Amino acid sequence: MKRRTVLASAAATAVGLTTTASWGQAKIAGDVRFLCGFPPGGTADLLCRILAEAVKPEVGQNVIVETKSGASGFIANETVANAPPDGRTIGLAAMAAMCVAPVMPGQKLPINVDTDLTPIAAIVGVYNILVFGKHVPFRTVPELIEQAKKNPGKISYASAGNGTSQHLAGELFKKMAGVNLLHVPYRGGAPAIQDIVAGNCDIMFGNMPEFLGQIGGGGLIPIAFGSPRQSPMFANLPLISQFVPGYSVVNWFAVFGPRALPADLTELWNKALRAAVAKADVQKRFLDNGMDTIIGSSADLKATIAADRKKWAEVIQEAGMRAD
Repeated sequence: MKRRTVLASAAATAVGLTTTASWGQAKIAGDVRFLCGFPPGGTADLLCRILAEAVKPEVGQNVIVETKSGASGFIANETVANAPPDGRTIGLAAMAAMCVAPVMPGQKLPINVDTDLTPIAAIVGVYNILVFGKHVPFRTVPELIEQAKKNPGKISYASAGNGTSQHLAGELFKKMAGVNLLHVPYRGGAPAIQDIVAGNCDIMFGNMPEFLGQIGGGGLIPIAFGSPRQSPMFANLPLISQFVPGYSVVNWFAVFGPRALPADLTELWNKALRAAVAKADVQKRFLDNGMDTIIGSSADLKATIAADRKKWAEVIQEAGMRAD
């Protein structure tokens, strides 16, 4: 669904829908817990706080962000799964939890994400971007492919660890471009970025927000977007798909409810989130923080999960990945 269509739909939903009575008999009966499985200060935490503030008037209740970080978000996901299905507990889950972890060999999960969580709505995709260290002597995707083919395994790409979105993005590029790059996993994005800036690793495919500080300071060079669209912040950068047709990486976040959340409450939350996301100030905060709106129906989210799980399962199998 194109972004303008999505926003138009969300804006239309917002008109006249200021009370739960407008959405039928379903109601939220008290304060809402909004579970975030990632530490304060990151993109997920920021997104939860933006949504909590914006959706409060739509559901007519306080929406309180509760952080339960750890286990790649699964501590929070398990808490949501086991909550009463009364609409008063929702959670933010990342693409990796729904589409990567279930198909990663050796990965043990505390819940079955397909049966223990109820999909409500995808919210945003984080812009994926390819960056080079300033020591790298070339500046384009075609040059990267050319040099990688001439020097297989010599150009290194960093990730935040095995099986992370950065690792998957790099392996997808290798597969689709027909090149051999050396994967260097780190324990988190920050040390990976620091090593690229120091000249110890060459490139990284990752989430734009984590690169902005070093891009601004000149330590990293933005090269191209791996996401389907350019961010307005770097509107002149090309897409990787211009040189590697079909290449696309969307590291999305979505809202889920507990297992067996009734259909009327799922629909209430979907419409409330659409109305919240359509607000101009919310859109501005998303764009300022490297997030692109992708909100749709709960059925759209289910279809996205199925498609992305198939895509990443193939990449995982071909790369021989296993959980650490």
